[in-house]
Amino acid sequence: MSELTHFNAAGAAHMVDVGAKAETTRVARAGGRIRMAPTTFALIRDGNAKKGDVLGIARIAAIQASKRTPDLIPLCHPIALTRVGVEFTLDEAAATVSIEVTTETVGRTGVEMEALTAAMIGLLTIYDMCKAVDRGMVIEVVQLLEKIGGKSGHWVAGA
Repeated sequence: MSELTHFNAAGAAHMVDVGAKAETTRVARAGGRIRMAPTTFALIRDGNAKKGDVLGIARIAAIQASKRTPDLIPLCHPIALTRVGVEFTLDEAAATVSIEVTTETVGRTGVEMEALTAAMIGLLTIYDMCKAVDRGMVIEVVQLLEKIGGKSGHWVAGA
């Protein structure tokens, strides 16, 4: 594994200098899921949650979170995102909702943190909107799925 880049030679935290890096197309995909009671799943699936359209609100929250990542993660660079896509998959048998977020930019640094932040906030929003009926929901396996661009090239989870 390469050296940690967010620490300088003296061991102090710093924001990485990306000024000399080439601008390239950068893409990241992140995902995760939330497990819940079957009755909670049915509320989401059928659009009957008291607070409204759970997945619609979670989608907007995820997009908003991707744009606010540098406000939440101290050493992240502000990035001009060119696209944020959010997709949900419902698995009735497992009573889970999965999220997959794709973030894109043309720039000097990657968008992995934006994709991961968006995925987590999307899932947290589902939790928030349904916690009145199910406090036992579990958010799990939030992870980077793929990253494209930059010096390190293409990376896929599990490959």
